[in-house]
Amino acid sequence: MPEQFIAEESRSIGHAGRRELIAWAFYDFANSGYTTVVQTTLFNTYFVGVVAGGVGGVSPGLATLLWSLSVGFANFVVMFSAPVIGAIADIKACKKRFLLWSSIGCIVSTALLAQVGPGDYKLGMVLVTVSVIMFAYGENLIAAFLPELVPEEQMGRLSGYGWGLGYVGGLLTLLLCLGYLHWAMQQGMGEAEAVPVTLLITAVTFALTAAPTFIWLRERARPLPEVSGERILAASFGRLRHTFREARRFRDLIRFLMTLAVYQSGVSTVIVLAAVYAQQVMGFDTQSLIVLIMVINVTAAVGALICGHLQDRIGSVPTLAITLAIWIAALLAAYFAEERSQMWIVGNMIGIAMGASQAVGRALVSKFSPAERAGEFLGLWGLVNRLSVIVGPLSYGLINYWSGGNHRLSLLSTLAFFALGLLLLSKVDEARGRAAANNFLACGDS
Repeated sequence: MPEQFIAEESRSIGHAGRRELIAWAFYDFANSGYTTVVQTTLFNTYFVGVVAGGVGGVSPGLATLLWSLSVGFANFVVMFSAPVIGAIADIKACKKRFLLWSSIGCIVSTALLAQVGPGDYKLGMVLVTVSVIMFAYGENLIAAFLPELVPEEQMGRLSGYGWGLGYVGGLLTLLLCLGYLHWAMQQGMGEAEAVPVTLLITAVTFALTAAPTFIWLRERARPLPEVSGERILAASFGRLRHTFREARRFRDLIRFLMTLAVYQSGVSTVIVLAAVYAQQVMGFDTQSLIVLIMVINVTAAVGALICGHLQDRIGSVPTLAITLAIWIAALLAAYFAEERSQMWIVGNMIGIAMGASQAVGRALVSKFSPAERAGEFLGLWGLVNRLSVIVGPLSYGLINYWSGGNHRLSLLSTLAFFALGLLLLSKVDEARGRAAANNFLACGDS
């Protein structure tokens, strides 16, 4: 994280210095190994090809659907529970405590995935579901700290640095796994013996690199003294009802959340199933697949850093429009690709678009959110993200199943999400949305 940026932050807010900003961003570094190894690269293809498919005795189309159902059910749970957890975290000022427990849950369930072998697809589905739920809670809670750390005009940069550092973390974890797989193959091990160990590597890396967050990140919120005991849950639902009733005051937030739900369905599909597409359609083996994902992580980090600065200069909405256009071009190129070499170009385009769109989306929701209710509003952001992970991969999985494993046809549904998202984005007024959040605080609403 550049020194000039850190110095600016310390002067402008006084209470979030270099160490704490790095500690916040380092959580993105820590949890990205989980998404890279479990959801994007290794375990998803291992589940489809080995655990459920092939030796597991399940057809390829059904194996892909089972994976999509596991991820979809987990996100269905998170979709309804995350806003409530966010509201409770605001009321009791316990975002950091909840973040710790969700991280432990994700780390433990990831480590237990090492016990999943050929034919154990039911156990694999249960553990994947738990790990996805715990990961999603942590993602929402760490995002809720963002409005406390920097002023809104610098949220884009900090969010971009976090996402960029996250892709570096995912790349590091993937390199460790690649190194182990290379050694294991030299020892004559097969996939069923080697891949499970990468889950242990991922869990340990997550635990070690998340430590700075829990050591240095501060909980600045103060609990509401009049709410305690059994009243907490009732109060959290009350705040959520209040937020939905007053949605008209945050119409640009609501419009953007609708936009996010659509285009993020496409992003989620790519994250969860791109490796399956590269393996099943383009013939990538495991090691080539890992290298491709490494390349995507590097370009995603670059995309997040560049667009983090760009959105603070030209605005989040124009920046996001550019990234959605890149997404559309990338998926069109993937649809028409016939040679493996073409997928390397597609991978770089996806990386830039992925890093940029995720960094911009988190920052824009933070700009539209009153700081005193960040946990609740970022919980809504999490709700939309989880909905997208249900709709996107499940639509891909169903089309793939009904078409007898036609991945190119399934890809068209993913392309449609980005095209519709770009259309909906044109209705979002960034300046009006920021003004609504500022006016909410000025009026002293709760």
